[in-house]
Amino acid sequence: MDSEQVLLRNVRPLGSGEPTELLIIDGVLRPGREAGQAAGPIREVDLDGRTVLRGLWDSHVHFGSSSSMQRQLDLTRTGSAADVIIAVAERLAEQPPDPVIIGYGFRDANWPERPTRAALDRVAPDRPVVLASNDLHCCWLNTAAFRHFGIAEIEDGMLREDDTGPVYAGLEKAPDEQADRWAREAAAEAAARGLVGIVELERQLNPVVWARRVAGGNRSLRVECGVNTPELPAALELGLRTGDPVPGGEGLLTMGPLKLFMDGSLNTRTAYCHERYPEPGDPKHDHGILLLPFDDLVEQLQQATGAGLECAVHAIGDRAVAITLDAFEKVGCSGRIEHAQLITRRDLPRFGRLGMIASVQPDHAVVDRDVTDRHWPDRTERAYPFRDLLAAGATLRLGSDAPVSPLDPWLTIAAAVHRSADDRPSWHPEQEIDVAAALDASTNGRARPEIGDVADLVITDLDPLTATTPQLRTMPVHATMIAGRWTWRADGEF
Repeated sequence: MDSEQVLLRNVRPLGSGEPTELLIIDGVLRPGREAGQAAGPIREVDLDGRTVLRGLWDSHVHFGSSSSMQRQLDLTRTGSAADVIIAVAERLAEQPPDPVIIGYGFRDANWPERPTRAALDRVAPDRPVVLASNDLHCCWLNTAAFRHFGIAEIEDGMLREDDTGPVYAGLEKAPDEQADRWAREAAAEAAARGLVGIVELERQLNPVVWARRVAGGNRSLRVECGVNTPELPAALELGLRTGDPVPGGEGLLTMGPLKLFMDGSLNTRTAYCHERYPEPGDPKHDHGILLLPFDDLVEQLQQATGAGLECAVHAIGDRAVAITLDAFEKVGCSGRIEHAQLITRRDLPRFGRLGMIASVQPDHAVVDRDVTDRHWPDRTERAYPFRDLLAAGATLRLGSDAPVSPLDPWLTIAAAVHRSADDRPSWHPEQEIDVAAALDASTNGRARPEIGDVADLVITDLDPLTATTPQLRTMPVHATMIAGRWTWRADGEF
């Protein structure tokens, strides 16, 4: 990647009261005093006492879904089945040309009534309607949609977990050119919030997809290109190990982890737990759903680690987390547990002992506090245990799980620091972490820049270490750069 020589003047490294100068040569931070020794022209930028920290990462993103779901019927603000029905009726009244009406974002776990196929049929008797939940672990269909996809009808119209596969796979996908344009716009928006990188876990062959996007000019983010089980054979043919540069990535792309699924989600009541749900999403699975048996997980961990791939295992319920830790221990490797929303006291120390990464999404704790109180009422003190994970020696990494939560690292950081997004007190404040820890967990381990670092930086108008929680949530970002190349500047100068 091309980068000019830049001297950042009058800038304060995170946590420092005194302004200094930082020189960037060949994309690496140097002391400002070396500016006189640099070969060639240097561009000087006066930052007027602003704060500089290492660029922010989102450790868990479904980037394609995040950028495309914005084009669907928005159900994120609905609070009941009746609200959803009204939204569908309004969309149908607009006479959209789409052969299938697609909506996204409902959360039924706290609804006063249960969804039914008949309710959708009353407003949409002929047009197929597919409504995806906010967590994408279930979808609500009308009769016309069941027939459209050739699936046997069920009374409540709700498909959960693996049963959703034929529907999601059968939905018409945007052409590559359009999807790549959406991704480029979303990447630019992410850079404007200080993001320099993401761990991409979209269900596609991400090393190939992102190499195409970089070749097309999408250079706003670094991407660790994860793969899911269906893409594993094709990924293995590429011969890449986790951390390897992806060919054609122009230094922006590396091979990421293999994503495995142990269970479902809290909102769908399919996260696999030791105790039963008081109101199961599916009465046949009142403890949730185990998607990957222990022996199968062990086999996949062995195959992946043998090929040099780190494993990122989706495990939300405490029983799923325990089985996942058992499997990592048996194989003798470390890796990532994605979400880790509910953990038993006896399993917490195992994170540190096994060298595990806990990849967590703090905004879920804020958004799901009422759902957790309702569906895990006797165990909320063990839910989203961020401080306990740090105390247990886990490596904490923060993310959004976009589109489930917004792709905004400052919302993520603020939720980890203060577990409330409204006027209510913090929910289980004993699990809050301080700003410094949240920043470190959002910058791959260290937020304060040091001489010799690659110049992946974000420059903010306020020092995050002294900002209030409302200021953290809306943190004004002045500029972002990757390896000394500007990817965003508030003044528009690149």
